[in-house]
Amino acid sequence: PVMGDAGPIAVPQGAQISFGADGTISAIPQGEGPEAMVDVGRIKLVTPDEQALERGEDGLFRAPPGDDGAPGVLQADEEARLVSGALEGSNVSAVDAMVSMIDVARRYDMQMKMLSTADENAQRANSILSIQG
Repeated sequence: PVMGDAGPIAVPQGAQISFGADGTISAIPQGEGPEAMVDVGRIKLVTPDEQALERGEDGLFRAPPGDDGAPGVLQADEEARLVSGALEGSNVSAVDAMVSMIDVARRYDMQMKMLSTADENAQRANSILSIQG
């Protein structure tokens, strides 16, 4: 569920939804026209202090627990805005990461082949020395 100002937000199944810049979620029930649009809730927008967030074992960031051990709660930020229809950019280039991974794999293979060749050379040297001795 998505958390709203007043708790979890329930969107009617099959409804066409839209988001306002202030986090308002509006829905048009399935089979209805635009005049049937209703507000179903408002997403709680926050601006957390990055230093105060704690990373969980699942990789998600959470507010630190309260003094009583209850899950932390972040205060709503009236200045925060939601951009509908935009995609958040990534700080990782998939192509560059793939090229780097291939390069590392090739270097690893080359190093392993070099170690294998050095081991074979050492075995040959030992066999030559044992024949002479």
